[in-house]
This record gives sequence, structure tokens and C-alpha cells, in this order.
Amino acid sequence: MAGDKVDKKMDIQTAELPHGPFENILNFRDVGKTINEFLAENVGGAPFTALSSHTDQGSTEHANQARKRDGDLQIPALVKSNAALAEPVQIPGMSYLEININGKGFERSLLWQLSYWSFTKLIVLMIFGYRMQAISILGREVMQPRGLVGLGFDSIDHCGHEIADALREFSNPTNAPILTHCTQGKDRTGLLIALILFLMQIPIPAITHDYILSEAELFPERESRLVEIRSIGLTEDFAGCPKEWIEEMEKHLGKYGGVRQYCRGIGFTEVDEERLIVGLTRRSN
Repeated sequence: MAGDKVDKKMDIQTAELPHGPFENILNFRDVGKTINEFLAENVGGAPFTALSSHTDQGSTEHANQARKRDGDLQIPALVKSNAALAEPVQIPGMSYLEININGKGFERSLLWQLSYWSFTKLIVLMIFGYRMQAISILGREVMQPRGLVGLGFDSIDHCGHEIADALREFSNPTNAPILTHCTQGKDRTGLLIALILFLMQIPIPAITHDYILSEAELFPERESRLVEIRSIGLTEDFAGCPKEWIEEMEKHLGKYGGVRQYCRGIGFTEVDEERLIVGLTRRSN
């Protein structure tokens, strides 16, 4: 498990990253570098090289194109087809893979926790186009009581297929280096990165150290995030990174027999895991 003693001679591969902050990119960092520095300082021994990075937004170009598109949609002459409207904003020269980690299984697990009356009300609101009001019912009655820890458990329990798909992309050497992100780069991204680090047997304190960095790195947009969070019935706790989150995820994986057994259960095979470890560390598991 992740709490076991780690091999200090592990050599984790990474791409060179520019130093200093990027314009319009929050919560961007090289996870391997963060882990290496923590272990060198707190454990002793040779540091690792780097592992991966996760970000909140994307790039200056990505954000600018998105804003331009929003403006373009105000001009009727530019709205030519549904296909044009559905076209994603992507940076040329990069390969994109979009995996909805919290997919249909996750959504169903939340819906079934509603009372009959609340479920009916939510459906009616959705039918008549009151999407935010409908989501706020789910937020107040299910997501808020579950909290970030409980929702992490739900992702583990109900998103196995999507998680396995994402892990297999990390196992494919032709995909390196990989930049992974979600809306804030702390919940779905945090879970995916944590699972990889659990498989690599990185100590829990090191994984926690990296995870909680996201709270400070997202601070510049905290107020705007809080407006969004409150609009769906959640409190400001959902803008943070609970210090116990990583440890609780590891404990929850124990009901499956640990992270490796969990991965086997969702279809991430021993061969997949070996490719992941070799690709990131140049050593067999």
C-alpha cells in the first residue's frame, strides 16, 4: 500500500517545465517535483525526478480562444451550425483526451440518495429548463452532507470504468508527458493522481503534501469560485482541500483489499500497472 517504505532510488521520468508562474494558469505544478522535494526533505535519501503536472485552466491561448468564442456566439452570422457550436476549443499540436470521471454511474448514485419528492422536483425543474435550481437540490440534500471526502468515496465506488480508462492513458508510453486537469485540479484530478501515487507506494504524508497545495494555489480565484459553489447549494468547504482527504481515500480503498485489488476490480490489469510503473519510474513494480 501507499504507506509502505518507498525505494529511494526510483527514477521518475518527466518533461522539462519552465520556471515561474504561467499567465492565467492556476494550480499548475509538476507533481513528481513536489513529491521529490518533500521526500528529500522529510525522508532523506536521493530525490526522485518528476512525475506529472495538473492544472486548473489550460493556457493563455486556451482561455483567450474561449473568450473570443463567447463573443462570437453573440454574432448571428457566425452561428452557422450545431457542429460549429459543439466544436471544442483546443490548442493546435496537442492531443486531447476527455474522460468524464464523474460520469453516469456517479450521477445516478447521487440521484438515488434524494427523497422521492426531491427527485420528482429535480426532474420537473430540469424538464422546464431550470437547471441551476435543479442542481442546487442535489447540492443541498446530497453533496453538502456527503462533503468532499464522501464524494471522493462515491467516485471510487461508482466511477471505476472511467478511472480505469484514465489510468490506462498514463500507462501508454506514447502519451508522455501528460498534463491532467479538471475544473479546479483538486478533486477528480486529485483522486486520479492519488491513485497513481498509491500504486507507486509513495508515503501518505508526501501525497497529502502535494494535494493540499491546491488550496493555496487556487486562492486567487477563491471568491469567484465561492459564488459558483454557493449557487448550487454548497458551502465554502468545497473550495478547500481537507488535510485528511488522501488518508481517507486510502482507508476507503481498504474495503476493496487495497489500491491494487481495487484496480483489478475496475479492469486496470497487472500488465497495465506494470507499464504505468515502468513508464514513470524505469523500474518494475
